[in-house]
Amino acid sequence: MQPQTTLDSPPISGADGNFLQNMLLFARLLRGLSIPVTPTQILDLVEALTQINLRVKAQARDAARAILVSRQEHLELFDEAFEMFWRARERQELARINLGELLQRTPQGEIQYRLIRANRENRDAPQQVDQDPLVEKIYTYSSVEALRSRDFATMTEYELQQVRSFMQQLQWSPAERRTRRRAPSSSGDLVDLRRSLRQNVRYGGEPMVIARRERKRRRRPIVALADISGSMDRYSRVLLQFLYSITHALDRVEAFVFSTRLTRITRHLRRRDIDLALDQTAEAVHDWAGGTRIGEAVRAFNFDWARRVCGQGAIVLVISDGWDRGDPELLGAEMGRLQRSCHRLIWLNPLLGSPSYEPLTRGIQAALPHTDEFLPVHNLISLEQLAQVMADAQT
Repeated sequence: MQPQTTLDSPPISGADGNFLQNMLLFARLLRGLSIPVTPTQILDLVEALTQINLRVKAQARDAARAILVSRQEHLELFDEAFEMFWRARERQELARINLGELLQRTPQGEIQYRLIRANRENRDAPQQVDQDPLVEKIYTYSSVEALRSRDFATMTEYELQQVRSFMQQLQWSPAERRTRRRAPSSSGDLVDLRRSLRQNVRYGGEPMVIARRERKRRRRPIVALADISGSMDRYSRVLLQFLYSITHALDRVEAFVFSTRLTRITRHLRRRDIDLALDQTAEAVHDWAGGTRIGEAVRAFNFDWARRVCGQGAIVLVISDGWDRGDPELLGAEMGRLQRSCHRLIWLNPLLGSPSYEPLTRGIQAALPHTDEFLPVHNLISLEQLAQVMADAQT
């Protein structure tokens, strides 16, 4: 049963039979504010609004809030969105305000909401409390800014989906290294005798042109060893998404995961479909969410893989919270061996983002003396900082 529409009814009650359409647009607005809303919730809200008096703002707001909001931190954003739908009161105002235009994404990822005053000449006139005018106001909300500082462990599934797309947009530019190969250059440090003779033939053999060469530069390879033990379970999947993003953004990336043993997952992460890549990775790893033996995993990497993937000045990322059930002396020795075989060793700890965190575990204390950088990896800001550290690595 569709609610009756009067000139005093808010747009949420529907005009010209657009009740369900307005509900869907309201749901899109909430999802743009990172408030997850499902189709089932919208149908429940439509049914609930037919059982109340839509002219009473408090009843409509409470019903929508009870059905659509499941997290306390979303209440403030929900109230702002609801106010925008409640303020337009006449049919001509509804005709002028296309609810679909309330949701506009800018190239920077911001969502801009505009409410246009229907009668600008009444802007300064006093208004009744129960009938607020349609005012000109600009609400801006950036989902990127809201999620940049959020801890991965506290995000909803919908927010993690957004983070996935943001990760793929990050710019990864690791530091370059000079190779042994040389290429023609106008200001190189070595004379290219063969090219000089060839170019001076036109001058009768007189040395009029001196060709030069310089050493080529190439991005350093990236090697990542990610902890997927039980203590890292809250971060494991989102960190695999991070590994997927850098694998497809750079040309030379090797990825490994470990819990009680080491598993190479580079081939799985090269799949085009991210969901398929992560599912195949989960199937290939047989010790997911198990115990942690970091020292043994690093030792397996040093003896089986380091000479193959670290031979060209690689930047190595070890992603772990440092909780280790193995021998700390073994971990310290193998971390020292790993540091000597790579250009830069960076330890990424998701717990480091907490202000109260202290590196007190035996694993962290054994590994820290052999790491070049000790950084957090718990939100998007920390990933941006990591990209900067990798770009600033000494050549």
